Amino acid sequence: MTGKIELCTLADLKTLQQVSRATFADTFGAANTPTDLAEYLDTAYSDAQLTQEMQQPTTRFEFILVDDQVAGYLKLNWGASQSERRGPATLEIERIYILPAFKRQGLGRQFYDDAVATAKQLGCRTIWLGVWEHNEPAQKFYQRMGFQQVGDHVFQLGTDAQRDLILEKTLV
Repeated sequence: MTGKIELCTLADLKTLQQVSRATFADTFGAANTPTDLAEYLDTAYSDAQLTQEMQQPTTRFEFILVDDQVAGYLKLNWGASQSERRGPATLEIERIYILPAFKRQGLGRQFYDDAVATAKQLGCRTIWLGVWEHNEPAQKFYQRMGFQQVGDHVFQLGTDAQRDLILEKTLV
């Protein structure tokens, strides 16, 4: 399946918020306490937080649409917007989130290809991301795309300090 990728703007804030909450809860909800999950969703996807992120000149949000319906979104960071300092010629894929009804249809791969194209346009030589150590489907996807683990960091979800693996790929 091929989706249509569109830039997400502040006019799309409520849709982005809904898709963010739904995809995060679908992927991580069962592995976390309801209290920790609710705290994270309320903080990370608040109007104020998403607006601040969307206004960064070195952050980009994109939707992928299937039959004019939002199926997921991509969040890219470069420069100072990266969640970790990885160097000036790097691009972070912070989120590739696909709604449950659209998973396993090639949309994640389409977002990945878009991220690589964006990185090359920006002159980035490396792309990287963090993936939860227990999210095996995502890890397998990124391994197929050629990423390798280069470290780890803490991802705080409510009161739970979780471990994300840092994966990186050098672009040719």
